Amino acid sequence: MQPDLRRDLHAVGLDSGWEPVPGGAPGLQQKMLSNWLDEDAKVGCRTRLIRFPPGQTVPARFVHDYWEEVYILDGRLAIGVGEDGTTMETFGPASYACRPPGTPHGPFRSEAGCLFLEVQYYSGDAA
Repeated sequence: MQPDLRRDLHAVGLDSGWEPVPGGAPGLQQKMLSNWLDEDAKVGCRTRLIRFPPGQTVPARFVHDYWEEVYILDGRLAIGVGEDGTTMETFGPASYACRPPGTPHGPFRSEAGCLFLEVQYYSGDAA
């Protein structure tokens, strides 16, 4: 049974409630807004804020079996950082990504820091 995740419009303070991202690079933080993502049962949805501190690098490439949508709120995020430090492309506020299941993404780096909204979900449809 799906939990009741209703949340009326409310202020989301950015000064507290942050925690390390499980499996993320040291220093990478998340602030969970709602979470009912069950990766074993392949159902549900998770909405969270992700915060990169200045100089943060996430060297891994990720592939997962759920949808992921990302919207950059503040700062800049470089995607595709090579081992030699070169980047494929850097994005700032109002940049958006939609990644269907199985889409490789990363590595990432943020020189000055970055804050983005991330929504991850299973749709029940094949990608």
